[in-house]
Amino acid sequence: MVGLLFVSPWLIGFFAFLAYPLFYTLRISFTEYSGFGEPIWIGLENYRRLAGDDLFWTALYNTLFYTVLAVPVGVFVAMGMALAMNQPVREVVVYRTILFLPSVLPLFALSFIYLTLMHPTRGIFNQLLLALGLPNIDWFGDPDVSKLTLVILAQFGAGQVALIFLAGLKGIPASLHEAAMLDGAGTWRRFWNITMPLMTPVILYDIILGITLGLQVFTQIYILFDPPGGPAGSTTSLVLYLYDNAFRYGEMGYASTLAWVIFALTVALAVVIFRTSKRWVNYDMV
Repeated sequence: MVGLLFVSPWLIGFFAFLAYPLFYTLRISFTEYSGFGEPIWIGLENYRRLAGDDLFWTALYNTLFYTVLAVPVGVFVAMGMALAMNQPVREVVVYRTILFLPSVLPLFALSFIYLTLMHPTRGIFNQLLLALGLPNIDWFGDPDVSKLTLVILAQFGAGQVALIFLAGLKGIPASLHEAAMLDGAGTWRRFWNITMPLMTPVILYDIILGITLGLQVFTQIYILFDPPGGPAGSTTSLVLYLYDNAFRYGEMGYASTLAWVIFALTVALAVVIFRTSKRWVNYDMV
């Protein structure tokens, strides 16, 4: 009883803010509900509607496109930052702080800074492109590059993952690299044959986390693009479409259906990643 008393704040929060909303949204996903009054039971109608909804398929494509591109790029960026943070130089603490600092900023604040940096006429990035003789790019108005804009922004938060990668690098025994050097292995061979195999458990964690966050991309889309989801629907994500149905159109039942589709998609991708990880994740240190 004493133990339950101490964990009761967590238990109350779990059941009130996670378990109950989870099952409540499942129930109203089978109803027509505006958020007011009593839900009207309509069975699987919302799921049938979803199958024939072109906007849903567009949002699904945009979300998967962003996730499939942003997550692998994020792994390479975070690994590069971690390797830089792991260099034996006197000023390494300063460098770590500089590399990690952008990831500390709240996403909405980072989005506003990014909006200024990538402005099509006044942004520093486009000014550099023009100085190099490259064409000016409308990052927020061109449907062909809008999703790439989001992928680039995602890399500003790679500092947090880089710290996790840095901890993984610190956990690799130095004796393995010393033995490889004695055998004549160069930098790249030591990286591919020692560092990368022993970092695969950490990379697996980053991929699972990245997929979960990627499928829930919303805030940066809402801030960067006017209207949100533009241009021409090229950045409409599943969560943005859910938000529009719930709070703009008052279709809570349909929005709950979308929420469960996102949940099921996240679980399915996580299961696939875990199943395939047996082929490439190495948990042996020797």
